[in-house]
Amino acid sequence: MPTMMAQYSRSPIVKNYLYRLAERQKPIDTDKWYYLNANQFPDHLQNKFIQNSLDAETESFLENCYEKSDWVFTQMFHNIFRVVLGWFMSMTTVNGLLKRGSMFVFSENQFLELIGERSNTFRGDTYIDLGAGDGKTTEKLTKYFNESFATEQSPTMQWRLKEKGFQIQELEEWQTNRKYSMITALNLLDRVDHPVKLVNELRTSVRDDGLVVLAIVLPYNPCYETGTTFRDPSQLLPICGKTIEQQIVSLHDNVFKPAKFDVVSFTRLPYLCEGDLSTDFFVLNDIVFVLKPRLGDDEASVLSPDAQCRSGLT
Repeated sequence: MPTMMAQYSRSPIVKNYLYRLAERQKPIDTDKWYYLNANQFPDHLQNKFIQNSLDAETESFLENCYEKSDWVFTQMFHNIFRVVLGWFMSMTTVNGLLKRGSMFVFSENQFLELIGERSNTFRGDTYIDLGAGDGKTTEKLTKYFNESFATEQSPTMQWRLKEKGFQIQELEEWQTNRKYSMITALNLLDRVDHPVKLVNELRTSVRDDGLVVLAIVLPYNPCYETGTTFRDPSQLLPICGKTIEQQIVSLHDNVFKPAKFDVVSFTRLPYLCEGDLSTDFFVLNDIVFVLKPRLGDDEASVLSPDAQCRSGLT
């Protein structure tokens, strides 16, 4: 019925809204958001894979996306200001100013399962979220740590982070001040200019008994936001393979292993983002890894900028 009504509507706004209502009536196959073919993984990775599914916290985020998408006049206001401000601000800064475009990667329960905690009694000392955005993805984690830090390039996003209790660290200094019991780098490796440098900084900045929680969108398609434009990053990670499963194996063999990280666990989750007037929400394929430093290795823990794929994948 909404589709039929949209065909006869003269108002573009009403037409768009009715089409979105029609789309909502179609069932979403959320199982595919979480599926990986574990049979394609070697033995040392098969037992590290955690199969997830849609949970209550993720559903709540989606419901919020539907609600915000229906705020027609707010969305129109956002679209106008995005166009105007986009001439001299990055989209990240604009989103921070407008309090829009929040992301969702994992629920609290999914996070605890990934790090091997079956209850909420986990407690850590120092935590830092790199490229934290507005902090909505990770503010749920701060209660587990004595101190919570963050890095973020956008000034407006820094304001949002301070509102949530994060202490801001400078981009070039976060790794020199202290070592952390947990570092999160969510969807950052494919969005920074020097990802190899970042991987090495993660390894040298985490405590020997600490963890790194790293998320990356696969298939690998890196770009770097500089001001109001995007370009190719100066460095590329040695990730090869045509399927997501092959690229996961390549990440292990060509990135984590040379950097002296061991994989504790990994999973596939939907990387969700609030939508706009035309789309309720956006979704990408996210692979989330929990890594721990490999100890007792005399060889320097450095991933070479010239590293090549060595797993035989093409």
